Amino acid sequence: MSVELKSEPLYLKIKNHILGRIDSGEWMASTRVPSENELVKEFSVSRMTTNRALRELTDEGYLIRVAGVGTFVAELKAKSNPLEIHNIADEIRARHHDYSAEVLICEPVKANAKIATIMNINVGDMLTHSQIIHKEQGIPIQLEDRLVNEDVVPGYGDQDFTKETPYAYLIKMAPLQKVEHVVKAIIAPNSIKTILDMADEEACLLIERRTWTKERVASTAKLYHPGSRYELSGLFKPE
Repeated sequence: MSVELKSEPLYLKIKNHILGRIDSGEWMASTRVPSENELVKEFSVSRMTTNRALRELTDEGYLIRVAGVGTFVAELKAKSNPLEIHNIADEIRARHHDYSAEVLICEPVKANAKIATIMNINVGDMLTHSQIIHKEQGIPIQLEDRLVNEDVVPGYGDQDFTKETPYAYLIKMAPLQKVEHVVKAIIAPNSIKTILDMADEEACLLIERRTWTKERVASTAKLYHPGSRYELSGLFKPE
């Protein structure tokens, strides 16, 4: 029986149909999805249309196509651009997935000598320390360990970060002037492995980030990601 099609582009109709099955949990990771020929019959469309839908979903990381075998639902793996800063909640929702957060810590701390140097403040100055687990489909994909100078970003420690991400608040209160990124592959401490539900031998991707507003360091953060569920991907053009 053919599926009734509405006015949106046919290839998009097929994409949304497949994404709906994945989002609902009906098609889990490694599930084989219908072939191009099967989709042609189901949607009464051309092979070119089904090919475009499957190709775009593969390029976007939702599907894996194995020559001579078939097309399968890909393992959940978040992707981010290392050259840009985005709201992780927006990234997750753009993949048609559910975003949630768990706040572990949000409390005032005094800067020690190392932190004072990083933040360009005096030893003993007060900062706000937050630790937040960001989750995609209920699965931890990032532990955000952040220090914020509330002289630059007032009210940070009073926010409910289960409703608004630190990024959203920071970009609103302290627009970015300059950003420093350092990306590392590390063996995570057991405490972080437990928080991120990582395997014992799993690699951890760490992004160290420092941001400036009006010539002052607004925040510094360590962003930990399970290596099996996160990757960095970027495209740039030389000047």
